[in-house]
Amino acid sequence: MELPSVCSHPCWFLLTLLLGLLLWAKRRRTWDPRKCPTDLTGKTVIVTGANSGIGKCVALDLARRNARTILACRNRERGQAAVEEIRAATGNPAVLLRLLDTSSLASVRAFAQAVLREEKRLDVLVNNAGLTGLPFTITPEGLEKTFATNYLGPFLLTNLLLDLLKASAPARIVNVSSFRHSAGTADGRYLTGQERLRGSDATYNSTKLMNVLFTAELARRLQGTGVIANTLSPGVVSTSIMRHFSWAVRMLFKLIRPFIKSAEQGAVSTIYCAVSEEVSGITGKYFDSDCGLTLPSMAARDAGLARKLWEESERLTGLTDGPRH
Repeated sequence: MELPSVCSHPCWFLLTLLLGLLLWAKRRRTWDPRKCPTDLTGKTVIVTGANSGIGKCVALDLARRNARTILACRNRERGQAAVEEIRAATGNPAVLLRLLDTSSLASVRAFAQAVLREEKRLDVLVNNAGLTGLPFTITPEGLEKTFATNYLGPFLLTNLLLDLLKASAPARIVNVSSFRHSAGTADGRYLTGQERLRGSDATYNSTKLMNVLFTAELARRLQGTGVIANTLSPGVVSTSIMRHFSWAVRMLFKLIRPFIKSAEQGAVSTIYCAVSEEVSGITGKYFDSDCGLTLPSMAARDAGLARKLWEESERLTGLTDGPRH
């Protein structure tokens, strides 16, 4: 899932093979979702980007725990196929599809309005949807598409659903980031394309840094509400996120696939943050792909930067009055 950064190095082929070998050799025993007794009967969960990859594996696990499981997907056909697959695998009829494109604030608002109208509670929100490899693109709403998809859309969605989460407390918010956040930078001008980064890799890294900053500030604001918010890295995972890259990069990805995590393995840290008893009461933290509590980068721990990003995000999403630039 998080491989593109290595492909910019002049010796990317050999370095990527070496990375794959190291990941295979260093793979540690991690928390096992199958041994976690958490039952979600009577609970409602939302997983974005749940029609494939990590998101689908997370939704499958939560449905197995008897949760009312809402798959928030951009594509109706693929989303419905995932719903039918999960229903058949779990025997849980309460697996539903709701359309959501996190690159569109209008879509996010429509989705949130439907949830608030139709659902009585929300116990877990997993912001998993994300992409990389796209060229610089400005959406009809004036936002850079990768930043909107990976960060600003989830920011708005979470804020619109906060009252329902609080009313359902104890509740959890899980934001899927990446170890690549440490190579990112956070500047509100990226969100509208006023300031451009060089390459899709730098863009991806920066969206993932914003996910960590957002989580830290969100957790601070939610203190005392019974809602916790954490973020995590799934590791280097074999999913379809590479689909926007060139055929050469995709071929390389296939070559090292035996050495990296499957989508099921990559979903473990997300599931851990969503349901494990160990995370109960922990908030505003970053977990690595082996479910270990880890310090994120120095930039990700900058409280002032997190507040500044939050305020700019509020303005851009219309959550507060202020100039939209």
